[in-house]
Amino acid sequence: MHAVILAGGKGVRLRPYTTALPKPLVPIGDQHAILEIVMRQLAGAGFTSCTLAIGHLGHIIRAYVGDGSQWGIRVDYTTEESPLGTMGPLLTMRDRLPENFLVMNGDVLTDLDFGDVLKRHIATAAPLTIATYARRVSIDFGVLTTDSGRVVGFAEKPSMDYRVSMGVYGVSREALARYTPGLPLGFDELVLDMLRDDNPPHAYEFDGYWLDIGRPDDYDRANAEFSLRRDLLIKGA
Repeated sequence: MHAVILAGGKGVRLRPYTTALPKPLVPIGDQHAILEIVMRQLAGAGFTSCTLAIGHLGHIIRAYVGDGSQWGIRVDYTTEESPLGTMGPLLTMRDRLPENFLVMNGDVLTDLDFGDVLKRHIATAAPLTIATYARRVSIDFGVLTTDSGRVVGFAEKPSMDYRVSMGVYGVSREALARYTPGLPLGFDELVLDMLRDDNPPHAYEFDGYWLDIGRPDDYDRANAEFSLRRDLLIKGA
């Protein structure tokens, strides 16, 4: 099984931690970078090869990961010279990817079974499989429903339940065939095109542990929780 890790972003929301380090290499706990945890998890789930899509401070990621032999997984690289969006980097390597592969952000801390996501993706024959997570969003205002200048409904600080993308996907190479390498392609554009074509993605629903380390608050929470969840996240380490 093959995985692509998207690790080319600048991590602007996580500054100042990402001023000198690429976001996938910020440390979690006392010993491990996020990317090391991910690589261990991929190897443990049966992945034998991985492509790292790098850009900002990519030379540091290369120096840290090397060829992946320390985790028993074969690693190669593709470099993003200019921003290409979430899915754009896949187009530049499309011809050397297998028919089905896993794609994930390099800053996800989760106990999701990555191998099962890809196996389910292959079994459903969907063009795209999106790992999803239930989140409740609280609105800090009174919400009004209006019609022709009249207030016809009111809810005081309501909460809304959504299923959100975890930043982990099963992708079929065929799903990328219509797009031009070298041009940006966002996850949103890919999904909207599939819905427009009545060729919808498959949802892989997950209710375990998931934390998108995108902001300083998320990073602080990850470090606070890591000692309690270490054995769950890094089995056998």
